[in-house]
Amino acid sequence: MNTKSFLWAGCFTAVLLWSGYQPKDTFTWFLEVLPALIGAVLLVATYRRFPLTPMLYLLILAHCIVLMVGGHYTYAEVPLFDTIKPWFGFERNNYDKVGHLMQGFVPAILAREILIRRQVVKSHGWMTLFVVSICLAFSAFYELIEWWVALASGQSAEAFLGTQGYAWDTQSDMAFALTGAIAALVLLSRWHDKQLAKL
Repeated sequence: MNTKSFLWAGCFTAVLLWSGYQPKDTFTWFLEVLPALIGAVLLVATYRRFPLTPMLYLLILAHCIVLMVGGHYTYAEVPLFDTIKPWFGFERNNYDKVGHLMQGFVPAILAREILIRRQVVKSHGWMTLFVVSICLAFSAFYELIEWWVALASGQSAEAFLGTQGYAWDTQSDMAFALTGAIAALVLLSRWHDKQLAKL
Protein backbone atom coordinates (compact mmCIF):
# COMPACT_ATOMS: atom_id res chain seq x y z
CA MET A 1 0.00 0.00 0.00
CA ASN A 2 1.22 3.52 -0.81
CA THR A 3 0.97 6.75 1.19
CA LYS A 4 -2.33 7.76 -0.44
CA SER A 5 -3.87 4.42 0.51
CA PHE A 6 -2.79 4.85 4.14
CA LEU A 7 -4.21 8.39 4.19
CA TRP A 8 -7.49 7.11 2.71
CA ALA A 9 -7.70 4.31 5.28
CA GLY A 10 -6.72 6.64 8.12
CA CYS A 11 -9.36 9.22 7.22
CA PHE A 12 -12.02 6.54 6.76
CA THR A 13 -11.19 4.93 10.12
CA ALA A 14 -11.06 8.23 12.02
CA VAL A 15 -14.49 9.34 10.76
CA LEU A 16 -15.92 5.85 11.34
CA LEU A 17 -14.72 5.85 14.97
CA TRP A 18 -16.12 9.33 15.53
CA SER A 19 -19.39 8.33 13.89
CA GLY A 20 -19.74 5.22 16.03
CA TYR A 21 -19.05 7.03 19.32
CA GLN A 22 -22.39 7.64 21.05
CA PRO A 23 -24.51 7.92 17.90
CA LYS A 24 -28.08 9.17 18.16
CA ASP A 25 -29.41 5.65 17.64
CA THR A 26 -27.09 2.63 17.43
CA PHE A 27 -29.30 0.51 15.16
CA THR A 28 -29.89 3.41 12.76
CA TRP A 29 -26.16 4.16 12.80
CA PHE A 30 -25.39 0.58 11.80
CA LEU A 31 -27.91 0.65 8.95
CA GLU A 32 -26.61 3.96 7.61
CA VAL A 33 -22.91 3.07 7.89
CA LEU A 34 -23.23 -0.49 6.55
CA PRO A 35 -22.90 0.54 2.86
CA ALA A 36 -19.64 2.36 3.68
CA LEU A 37 -18.29 -0.72 5.47
CA ILE A 38 -19.26 -2.99 2.58
CA GLY A 39 -17.66 -0.55 0.14
CA ALA A 40 -14.41 -0.46 2.14
CA VAL A 41 -14.22 -4.26 2.20
CA LEU A 42 -14.76 -4.40 -1.58
CA LEU A 43 -12.06 -1.78 -2.17
CA VAL A 44 -9.56 -3.75 -0.11
CA ALA A 45 -10.49 -7.00 -1.85
CA THR A 46 -10.07 -5.52 -5.35
CA TYR A 47 -7.18 -3.13 -4.68
CA ARG A 48 -4.48 -5.22 -6.39
CA ARG A 49 -6.36 -6.78 -9.29
CA PHE A 50 -8.60 -3.80 -10.16
CA PRO A 51 -7.20 -0.55 -8.73
CA LEU A 52 -9.40 2.47 -9.32
CA THR A 53 -8.52 5.98 -10.41
CA PRO A 54 -7.43 8.41 -7.65
CA MET A 55 -10.52 10.52 -8.37
CA LEU A 56 -12.82 7.59 -7.76
CA TYR A 57 -11.12 6.64 -4.49
CA LEU A 58 -11.54 10.23 -3.31
CA LEU A 59 -15.20 10.32 -4.33
CA ILE A 60 -15.89 7.03 -2.55
CA LEU A 61 -14.27 8.38 0.62
CA ALA A 62 -16.40 11.54 0.43
CA HIS A 63 -19.53 9.41 0.01
CA CYS A 64 -18.53 7.25 2.98
CA ILE A 65 -18.07 10.36 5.12
CA VAL A 66 -21.54 11.59 4.15
CA LEU A 67 -22.96 8.21 5.20
CA MET A 68 -21.07 8.19 8.51
CA VAL A 69 -22.11 11.74 9.44
CA GLY A 70 -25.72 10.83 8.65
CA GLY A 71 -25.39 7.68 10.70
CA HIS A 72 -24.03 9.52 13.73
CA TYR A 73 -26.79 12.14 13.95
CA THR A 74 -29.48 10.46 11.77
CA TYR A 75 -30.13 12.18 8.47
CA ALA A 76 -32.99 14.23 9.89
CA GLU A 77 -30.91 15.77 12.70
CA VAL A 78 -27.51 16.80 11.32
CA PRO A 79 -26.85 20.05 13.25
CA LEU A 80 -25.37 22.11 10.39
CA PHE A 81 -28.47 21.51 8.29
CA ASP A 82 -30.73 22.48 11.19
CA THR A 83 -28.72 25.71 11.44
CA ILE A 84 -29.08 26.60 7.76
CA LYS A 85 -32.80 25.73 7.51
CA PRO A 86 -33.97 29.31 8.19
CA TRP A 87 -31.39 30.78 5.82
CA PHE A 88 -33.04 29.06 2.85
CA GLY A 89 -36.58 28.84 4.20
CA PHE A 90 -36.45 25.03 4.50
CA GLU A 91 -39.10 23.33 6.61
CA ARG A 92 -37.02 20.18 7.10
CA ASN A 93 -33.43 19.10 7.62
CA ASN A 94 -32.23 18.40 4.07
CA TYR A 95 -28.99 16.53 4.82
CA ASP A 96 -30.57 13.37 3.41
CA LYS A 97 -30.73 15.11 0.02
CA VAL A 98 -26.94 15.49 0.12
CA GLY A 99 -26.76 11.74 0.69
CA HIS A 100 -29.01 10.99 -2.27
CA LEU A 101 -27.18 13.46 -4.51
CA MET A 102 -23.98 11.56 -3.67
CA GLN A 103 -25.84 8.30 -4.31
CA GLY A 104 -26.01 9.35 -7.96
CA PHE A 105 -22.79 11.37 -8.22
CA VAL A 106 -20.31 8.75 -6.99
CA PRO A 107 -21.86 5.61 -8.53
CA ALA A 108 -21.94 7.43 -11.89
CA ILE A 109 -18.15 7.64 -11.96
CA LEU A 110 -17.82 4.11 -10.58
CA ALA A 111 -20.14 2.71 -13.25
CA ARG A 112 -18.41 4.76 -15.93
CA GLU A 113 -15.00 3.47 -14.89
CA ILE A 114 -16.06 -0.17 -14.89
CA LEU A 115 -17.91 0.10 -18.22
CA ILE A 116 -14.96 1.81 -19.93
CA ARG A 117 -12.26 -0.44 -18.52
CA ARG A 118 -14.22 -3.61 -19.23
CA GLN A 119 -15.07 -2.25 -22.70
CA VAL A 120 -18.75 -3.01 -22.19
CA VAL A 121 -19.85 -0.15 -24.42
CA LYS A 122 -17.88 2.22 -26.68
CA SER A 123 -20.49 4.72 -27.83
CA HIS A 124 -20.57 7.93 -25.75
CA GLY A 125 -24.36 8.14 -25.98
CA TRP A 126 -24.92 4.55 -24.88
CA MET A 127 -22.34 5.02 -22.11
CA THR A 128 -24.28 7.97 -20.72
CA LEU A 129 -27.58 6.09 -20.93
CA PHE A 130 -26.14 3.01 -19.18
CA VAL A 131 -24.48 5.04 -16.41
CA VAL A 132 -27.59 7.07 -15.65
CA SER A 133 -29.77 3.94 -15.79
CA ILE A 134 -27.45 2.08 -13.39
CA CYS A 135 -27.56 5.00 -10.95
CA LEU A 136 -31.35 5.21 -11.09
CA ALA A 137 -31.64 1.43 -10.63
CA PHE A 138 -29.31 1.61 -7.63
CA SER A 139 -31.32 4.49 -6.16
CA ALA A 140 -34.61 2.64 -6.64
CA PHE A 141 -33.17 -0.51 -5.08
CA TYR A 142 -31.95 1.49 -2.09
CA GLU A 143 -35.46 2.91 -1.63
CA LEU A 144 -36.79 -0.66 -1.63
CA ILE A 145 -34.21 -1.61 1.01
CA GLU A 146 -35.31 1.36 3.13
CA TRP A 147 -38.92 0.20 2.82
CA TRP A 148 -38.09 -3.41 3.76
CA VAL A 149 -35.98 -2.32 6.76
CA ALA A 150 -38.73 0.07 7.86
CA LEU A 151 -41.30 -2.74 7.76
CA ALA A 152 -39.00 -5.04 9.74
CA SER A 153 -37.75 -2.52 12.30
CA GLY A 154 -40.96 -0.78 13.35
CA GLN A 155 -39.98 1.97 15.78
CA SER A 156 -36.59 2.61 14.15
CA ALA A 157 -38.19 3.09 10.74
CA GLU A 158 -38.70 6.86 10.97
CA ALA A 159 -35.08 7.57 11.93
CA PHE A 160 -33.77 5.35 9.13
CA LEU A 161 -36.13 6.64 6.46
CA GLY A 162 -35.71 10.29 7.48
CA THR A 163 -38.88 11.31 5.61
CA GLN A 164 -39.74 13.98 8.21
CA GLY A 165 -43.37 13.86 7.12
CA TYR A 166 -42.58 14.67 3.48
CA ALA A 167 -45.01 12.71 1.29
CA TRP A 168 -42.80 12.82 -1.82
CA ASP A 169 -39.55 11.92 -0.07
CA THR A 170 -38.89 8.74 -2.08
CA GLN A 171 -39.47 10.47 -5.41
CA SER A 172 -37.32 13.47 -4.49
CA ASP A 173 -34.56 11.13 -3.27
CA MET A 174 -34.45 9.49 -6.70
CA ALA A 175 -34.56 12.88 -8.43
CA PHE A 176 -31.52 13.98 -6.42
CA ALA A 177 -29.69 10.77 -7.36
CA LEU A 178 -30.51 11.41 -11.03
CA THR A 179 -29.26 14.99 -10.72
CA GLY A 180 -26.07 13.76 -9.06
CA ALA A 181 -25.41 11.22 -11.82
CA ILE A 182 -25.89 13.77 -14.60
CA ALA A 183 -23.78 16.36 -12.77
CA ALA A 184 -20.94 13.87 -12.31
CA LEU A 185 -20.91 13.00 -16.01
CA VAL A 186 -21.00 16.64 -17.08
CA LEU A 187 -18.42 17.92 -14.59
CA LEU A 188 -15.96 15.05 -14.25
CA SER A 189 -15.88 12.99 -17.47
CA ARG A 190 -12.87 14.75 -19.03
CA TRP A 191 -10.85 14.65 -15.82
CA HIS A 192 -11.86 11.02 -15.37
CA ASP A 193 -10.72 10.16 -18.91
CA LYS A 194 -7.28 11.64 -18.18
CA GLN A 195 -6.93 9.52 -15.06
CA LEU A 196 -8.14 6.41 -16.86
CA ALA A 197 -5.46 6.95 -19.53
CA LYS A 198 -2.77 6.78 -16.82
CA LEU A 199 -3.88 3.39 -15.49
